[in-house]
Amino acid sequence: MKQFATILKFELKYFFKNKVFIGITVFLVVLIAAVMFFPRLVTVVEGDESDTGIELSSRPIMFVKTDPAQADPVKEIFSASFPDYDVYMTDDGTDEIENAVLHGVAECAFILKDDTSFTYYVNNLSLYDMNAQIASEALSRVYQMNAMINGGISAQDAAGIINIQIDGETVSLGKSQFQNFFYTYIMIFALYMVILLYGQMVATNVATEKSSRAMELLITSAKPTSMMFGKVLASCLAGLIQLIAIFGSALLFYNLNKAYWGENIIIESIFNIPPELLIYMLVFFILGFLIYAFMYGAVGSTASKLEDINTSVMPITMLFIIAFFVVIMSMSSGEIDNIIMKVCSFIPFTSPMSMFTRIAMSTVPWYEIAISIAILILSTVGIGVLSAKIYRTGVLMYGTTPTVKNIIKAVWKS
Repeated sequence: MKQFATILKFELKYFFKNKVFIGITVFLVVLIAAVMFFPRLVTVVEGDESDTGIELSSRPIMFVKTDPAQADPVKEIFSASFPDYDVYMTDDGTDEIENAVLHGVAECAFILKDDTSFTYYVNNLSLYDMNAQIASEALSRVYQMNAMINGGISAQDAAGIINIQIDGETVSLGKSQFQNFFYTYIMIFALYMVILLYGQMVATNVATEKSSRAMELLITSAKPTSMMFGKVLASCLAGLIQLIAIFGSALLFYNLNKAYWGENIIIESIFNIPPELLIYMLVFFILGFLIYAFMYGAVGSTASKLEDINTSVMPITMLFIIAFFVVIMSMSSGEIDNIIMKVCSFIPFTSPMSMFTRIAMSTVPWYEIAISIAILILSTVGIGVLSAKIYRTGVLMYGTTPTVKNIIKAVWKS
């Protein structure tokens, strides 16, 4: 235990004295501060500009051209359908409207040919541009209104019928995937980055010590299990402290500027994580990190040269990337409880991301969560002990890269 504590303390000092580690942490905290304070700065700047008598519009401009007789009802319905735009009616020709869109005078434009057809003009069509679909629904309301007016209904009554508001209430008996999507994605992405960064760092440190022959002295004065667990837990603690500093500062800066963010659904969902999910996040994060860090450390000890590290850890990296993409594709499709995700929830190499995603975005029976965590804990301890044996065998092999057969034989004899 004393050896483990000494190694843990030594490795932690290495991280906290590492300029890259400190630099990345400070940079991310400053970046988050800039993002969180941005609405406050915009409000201050806009306030100063409004004091000068200059009125600025923060909304993009939309041009609409139609029959002059239909201009008023079309503008009213388009303004209601596109609340994020300033809608302007225009009599310009097609060329002038195209030039206005191309040169940024207007973000987009509609030319209504008749009651049932239009042409939509936009410079760069975004993947998420829904304006054409919204315009189709708006024009259908214009057509219905005209049909009712021609049928003898007054314009006021027709507008009331068309614009009737329907009150609907949605009751979710399980989880809201939309509400939980953003912080689930951030946790998965953070786990992805930390494992790749710190796992590679563990493997590199082990290979560096091996190439410098310092490992020969260390292995004779400390148990391999103490050394492996000390190195891995130190990197886990360093990564956890870094994430706490980053996300803690984000929470602090958000609370300082909460009034300036308004009712931003995405931001609110990120910072309103339920306490039980935070606990699950911590459990799966730590166990997921440990299981991969042990493997990275074991593989790093088998590398003969520092240059061989990237090649040696490639299978582990690919395994983790595949697990990451399985989760991301499932989240994007909305099918969180598909058969692949359910199977991955009980495989220790994929369960840290798969099971947490299912817990956050679906309803998972408690016994499935318990089984997944139990398998993950046992696998982490088992892989940790096995990695320590590989570590002891690998660091004493020089010259050629040890084969899997040789490593298994040496581990079996030990």
